[in-house]
Amino acid sequence: MAEEHGCQAQEGHILCANNCGFFGSSATLNMCSKCYRDFRLKEEQDALAKAAIDSTNPHPQPNPSVPGLGLSMGSSPISGPSSQSARLKLSGATEMGWTPTIDDNKVSSIAEPKNVGSGPMLTPSAQPNRCLTCRKKVGLTGFKCRCGLVFCGSHRYPEKHGCTFDYKTVGKDAIAKANPVIKAEKLDKI
Repeated sequence: MAEEHGCQAQEGHILCANNCGFFGSSATLNMCSKCYRDFRLKEEQDALAKAAIDSTNPHPQPNPSVPGLGLSMGSSPISGPSSQSARLKLSGATEMGWTPTIDDNKVSSIAEPKNVGSGPMLTPSAQPNRCLTCRKKVGLTGFKCRCGLVFCGSHRYPEKHGCTFDYKTVGKDAIAKANPVIKAEKLDKI
């Protein structure tokens, strides 16, 4: 029945090693292009993680028991998704022969965020929502001028609100930058 519908791989074609349903090749370790790309990406991330661990502790000690550091990573009281990611990141460290430890004070400071300050909280929308000239509410439809202020539809033009931005100088600078001066010494005389 499967042969009638063409579901089986033909001779010379190899199905992906990850059983995703696509064909693989021997150049990509019998994986399809997507699975091979994911495999390579995972290898690179593992190599970067291992290099980062090596750079943080270039001289691993077989027994890093320091007085004051009591917990090893395996007996950590931390729970949740952040601790799972920490265990995954440090799994390469345990393979190298040393066990990372955690200080109780650092664990509590990470688990409980501190209040930044008792100052006033800034609103996420700090953008002005009124025209500077007529004080009309503009909301999201306001026009921001090059002088940095927000205006309504009738005051959006520089001559309507008395803009202090120097358009002539900016235009001259842009033209000078886009069109460099040609020096006569570089041209061949005819």
